[in-house]
Amino acid sequence: MGVKSLLAKPVVHLMAKSVNKSRVNPLDCQKKVFESLVKEAGNTNFGIEHDFRSIKNYEDFKKNVPIREYEDFKQYIEKIKKGDSDVLWPGKPSYFAKTSGTTSGAKYIPITKDSIPNHINTARASLIMYINRTGNSSFLDGKMMFLSGSPEMESVSGIKTGRLSGIVHNHVPSYLLANRLPSYETNCIEEWEEKMEKTADETLGADMRLISGIPPWIISYFEVLMRRSGKKIIELFPHFSVLAHGGVNYDPYKDALEELIGKKIDTLETYPASEGFIAFQDAEDELGLLLNVNSGIFFEFIPLDQIHDENPERFQLEDVKTDVNYAIVINNNAGLWGYSLGDTVKFLSTKPYRIKVTGRVKHYISAFGEHVIADEVEWAMGQMTAEKKAAVNEFTVAPRMNQSDEKPCHEWYVEFSQMPDDKEGFVKRLDEKMREKNIYYDDLIRSGILSPLKVFALPENSFREYMKSIGKLGGQNKIQRLSNSREITEQLDKFVTEKWEIKP
Repeated sequence: MGVKSLLAKPVVHLMAKSVNKSRVNPLDCQKKVFESLVKEAGNTNFGIEHDFRSIKNYEDFKKNVPIREYEDFKQYIEKIKKGDSDVLWPGKPSYFAKTSGTTSGAKYIPITKDSIPNHINTARASLIMYINRTGNSSFLDGKMMFLSGSPEMESVSGIKTGRLSGIVHNHVPSYLLANRLPSYETNCIEEWEEKMEKTADETLGADMRLISGIPPWIISYFEVLMRRSGKKIIELFPHFSVLAHGGVNYDPYKDALEELIGKKIDTLETYPASEGFIAFQDAEDELGLLLNVNSGIFFEFIPLDQIHDENPERFQLEDVKTDVNYAIVINNNAGLWGYSLGDTVKFLSTKPYRIKVTGRVKHYISAFGEHVIADEVEWAMGQMTAEKKAAVNEFTVAPRMNQSDEKPCHEWYVEFSQMPDDKEGFVKRLDEKMREKNIYYDDLIRSGILSPLKVFALPENSFREYMKSIGKLGGQNKIQRLSNSREITEQLDKFVTEKWEIKP
């Protein structure tokens, strides 16, 4: 055992006690966060406009503060970008986390001096809880990899602006800097394929022990290593013991990653966002992520089936139920108020409050009233890869409307790293799994409105080439798992090598 891992043990034990307090008293934590946020922002432009001084409880808050998306916040962000202070939170933000938007173009998410600990301390807490429950602190003695976007920053009215990963990079504790790879210079490379090659240059032969990133881009890095060495990852890094991941559901990538690594290793899941660090894994034997209730965020939840209503129901933590899909809404000490994050979650437990990310509010298929969400297609694919001994790199799903004498259906574009032995059987079972998971889809199949799904097989690297073609290869960019339109699948058609369907 090295010096760092040895010294970490007593510190970890003490810090884990603090994390456990929020797990035991989550409602008290949320009440204190709520009261503190409303009090602190009372004299801001937003607080005055929404009469924060009159807010005595959550019911008052709901009356005064409407639900907003980023587009509704732009007027306040623009004031901050022009140099105004005390707009959403006292003073000016320390940073803007710049993300790629959709209808609104680039998003500028404020991060304040008060909200920085949410991002930094929660990342640390996730590792502390892992060490505390497993006893494995050996990764602290070796090299740690964080696959991320460029840490370079620009200035917007004197406010440092860049990717969240770049902001976090500037707050890595000094005692870990010597352990961190890749180098700052390599992290600054924007072209993803060049970045992966340079990263491989710096890590081949290094004592890598923890690797962190979004699963598809970890796969990309591992493939470069294997191409250049001809060895499994565990042969290259025999002390590699922790794979930390977040950003997308891990299950569809699990088999492919274990095949590349060469053995099963510990995984650590987190749920960070530019708007705040939402949740993290706190147990190996329990499903879901522990909601981050004591870190400057007051959470609200809207039932997904009401998200587009004019006056949807809004619940605080104490009112949520398990197995209901909610749109997650945050209020935080960066000045986001009634902010719809765009993600959907489901509570798997309320003692403690553990969640699972089920998709995006705007990412679904309901071309025929089936209301299919990402969680359902990912579950079905996960079941199939286990049953049929197939491995999948990526996939996306879109509806196909009526074509001449064919009924409409769902079409799955799948990039396999290992093809199933029985292709028609794979399609049949995948359709059965979807019917089992979604009663609306089952009704449409049984009534003959939809025909069973079809699978379009793509060769390896097809999704990578697609992402490259639209300028979104690497970084924090993710494949959209499903869509009501065929915008993505039309561009993937050129890669299709086989089409599988259930024969009549």
